[in-house]
Amino acid sequence: MELMEVIRLRKSVRKYTDQTIERQKIEECVEAARLAPSADNMQPWRFIVIDEPEMKKEYVHFVCRGVYRKTRFIQNAPALIVVLAKLNLAVHRLGKLVTRINIHLIDIGIAGEQLVLRAQEMGIGTCWINFFNVKRAERFLGLPHTHKVVSTIAMGYPAEGATTDRPNLPMKKILFFNESYKKRLR
Repeated sequence: MELMEVIRLRKSVRKYTDQTIERQKIEECVEAARLAPSADNMQPWRFIVIDEPEMKKEYVHFVCRGVYRKTRFIQNAPALIVVLAKLNLAVHRLGKLVTRINIHLIDIGIAGEQLVLRAQEMGIGTCWINFFNVKRAERFLGLPHTHKVVSTIAMGYPAEGATTDRPNLPMKKILFFNESYKKRLR
């Protein structure tokens, strides 16, 4: 499959078959993430795979409570990948003070997208989840203070009706050559 075809086909999948994802395929997806570029080559990403049904159920119950109940559908995904940031004091914390940008989030976004595109290429559906109780997730996983949960990626083979087709913005709404964005808003 060509890269642009993979990109066009990739959608957020919210319904999965109960078919197990082979660990080798999960490792191939994480390998794609591992090869991503990062600021100062810090490679802040870490991944915890939860594919044991009872642990997955406990994790989802613990982190998707209250206002986060909407994301409980991830319990039906055969695998969850909890995406972590291993923060470096100089690059990530001091860098944010200087640039006002969470550099590690950009790095992890690049790595995570490479992961989900590789999954798409293999016919595995994914859904980035950022609506859950991050503090509870960190507690559940027993993370040290140097590691922060950034996201959870649900993975599984898509079931019928697994995606909702939503249109992308047209190019003229997102691309500006040699003009101020403010001027274009008029």
